[in-house]
Amino acid sequence: MKKRGFVLLAVVLFAIHADAQSIEAALKENKVPALGVGIIRDGRLREVKVFGELAAGVPAPYDAIFNVASLTKPVVTMLTLRLVSMGKWDLDEPLANYWTDPDVAADPRAKQLTTRHVLTHRTGFKNWRWLEESKKLTFNADPGTQHGYSGEGFEYLRNALERKFHKPLAELSASLIFGPLGMHDTRHAWDEDVDETRFARWHDQEGKNAYRHQGTDTNAADDLLTTVEDYRRFGAWVLNGAGLPQALFDGMVKRQVTTKPNQGMGLGWEVLDGFPNGEYAILHSGSDRGVHALIVLFPKSRQGLVLMTNGDNGYRLYERLLTENLDLGKELMARAK
Repeated sequence: MKKRGFVLLAVVLFAIHADAQSIEAALKENKVPALGVGIIRDGRLREVKVFGELAAGVPAPYDAIFNVASLTKPVVTMLTLRLVSMGKWDLDEPLANYWTDPDVAADPRAKQLTTRHVLTHRTGFKNWRWLEESKKLTFNADPGTQHGYSGEGFEYLRNALERKFHKPLAELSASLIFGPLGMHDTRHAWDEDVDETRFARWHDQEGKNAYRHQGTDTNAADDLLTTVEDYRRFGAWVLNGAGLPQALFDGMVKRQVTTKPNQGMGLGWEVLDGFPNGEYAILHSGSDRGVHALIVLFPKSRQGLVLMTNGDNGYRLYERLLTENLDLGKELMARAK
């Protein structure tokens, strides 16, 4: 089951500048096979390191490929905002102009649903229809009235985008995000071009290779395949404005919905504000069976950190990496506890 938000950042690892032997020991202690760390400083790509093994005796390479679960959503967010900035998409146009899911076709609320509702997680949908007893998509609240994390919302947006532009999401992402940024190892779904020799397979709490979900269908909310280097390029691009008009960027990083004091959702990103000197963070986590991943960006100071793991215990490796590699890492951790 997918989990939402900035999850369980509670246990200690060593910072990227610590010796590799200590990091390898921490990986073994926590039964996490591989860890990827990417640092952004001054809006620039600074350092990437990958630790651990892909299999017994097989070191994880610099360009190891990770499944990053819900870190798919920021990519789809930025694709959508790029289309908005190009005048080809409208945040507040009803998605029904392009797509209506058959499960909700008879519900008048389907005509109210917009991209803004999707990006701020106010669609009224649960996370996934397959978790519902009926296995059908339903509105549990009117669009725009309640915050509720939903992968279904992003899939709804994918269907609308694909129908308007007559292109699959993978092609849209490749032309507007992956290609221009040089993210050559990033794709939305498993295909014959994935280099399996570099793939960090999923592992359970005991460190066993117990899962396999090589999905070949594109999902706008889940299962992006990427490397630390590629996703760090994406993070630096976001920190540097992503080519968006200032007003649109400001809307992205402003709380559109408040979930806790100084915390809420912007457009597609969780927003934490109220830090010293007016600093704020935008972030997103990814969590699936055998996957924990995280991106944290501080736009004012232009710092960022990308973390990828291939184990159920991956969240245990976050805290020292955040606190020792981000100026406001301790304050960030205090918000997460």
